[in-house]
Amino acid sequence: MIEELAAMRSMKGTTTGSDLFTEVNASMDKLGLKWNKLVSVTTDGCPNLTGKNVGLLKRMQDKVNEINPEQKLIFLHCIIHQEALCKSVLKISHVVDVVTKTVNFIRARALNHRQFVALLEEHESEHSDIGYHTAVRWLSLGKVLKRVWDLRAQIEEFCKTKGKDIPEFSDTHWMADLAFAVDVTTLMNELYTKLQGKGLFAHEMFSLVTAFMRKLKFLSSQLKGKILTHMPTLKEVTPSADHLDKYSSMFAALHDEFSRRFDDFKAVEREMHMISSPFTCCVDNAPSDVQLELIDLQSDNLLAEGFKSGSLLEFYSSLREENFPNIRMHAQRMLVLFGSTYVCEQTFSVMKFNKSRYRSSLSDDHLCAVLRISTSDIQPDFNALVQAQNRLDFSH
Repeated sequence: MIEELAAMRSMKGTTTGSDLFTEVNASMDKLGLKWNKLVSVTTDGCPNLTGKNVGLLKRMQDKVNEINPEQKLIFLHCIIHQEALCKSVLKISHVVDVVTKTVNFIRARALNHRQFVALLEEHESEHSDIGYHTAVRWLSLGKVLKRVWDLRAQIEEFCKTKGKDIPEFSDTHWMADLAFAVDVTTLMNELYTKLQGKGLFAHEMFSLVTAFMRKLKFLSSQLKGKILTHMPTLKEVTPSADHLDKYSSMFAALHDEFSRRFDDFKAVEREMHMISSPFTCCVDNAPSDVQLELIDLQSDNLLAEGFKSGSLLEFYSSLREENFPNIRMHAQRMLVLFGSTYVCEQTFSVMKFNKSRYRSSLSDDHLCAVLRISTSDIQPDFNALVQAQNRLDFSH
């Protein structure tokens, strides 16, 4: 099983659901892929993709139904994108606004920035600088809040020398909110980092989110009981009981938002669990076409040992097709699910460096080739490439 960028299409006009479907269909034809083999589509939730009547997903489902009326596609919303959207329920804009203005005051002018760096060196601070917060990157917010908290004394001292007063730094209530914001964004950054990268199966990503939801519920109950064991930054300011109740409610609201947003993954949760834990899942909860095979599987001690010692891919590929045809089919369906659009986002980042105003003559075909090379882990077969050439020119 290989996780790679399969194709890329250039769209210079409109990007309606019909336009997108035309390009997807052309890519399927070019790659020789069959619509009846399609299992799932993962998107970032844009309306032209997910529209109920004319969106790309609706058109793809209609295309599949033309071939097999009983085939239902699994539509997933990128789990990383949803995790970032959940932050909207955290009422910390009054903290973020002040931090952003303060950082901009230090970084916007070169003289201020140089003098601030010199001040940190004079104090022999652990940190040598302070970074910007990028609104579109949730991960950066947690890092900036943490850095401002660590350098709050130096920032206040520097701003006073510049005649800029930051009254919030003297406000115990605001500082408590800042400490809470540091802790909660640190928790979310840890989850965000775990969800990134290639090689993660959808069930693994959803397990990380499920564990995070349990942590939110646990932390909410701890704050109600005035326990700050897992809130190291908040512990430094000794918040009042009213503040702790407010923060407990915010954790509860964040938990509810996570619960609301992952309905698409919950719809296939049982089937994912059956594939990730076939020897402990309940046969009654499994799809009817695999129940008898699952009983045979769970009764085979040799297969149970093989499951413990190897990877999921090795285990399911080792199952004999004549004995476990339906379990193998379900495993294929679940293991090819994309839990996120990470491959696409990574390609966009690479494209920013490769397609610039200094390379305006780069054609769509050349850009696609450059991005394929930049994002692929597959090693080229140079011997075959050389043999395929009629002649070689060594002049360059």
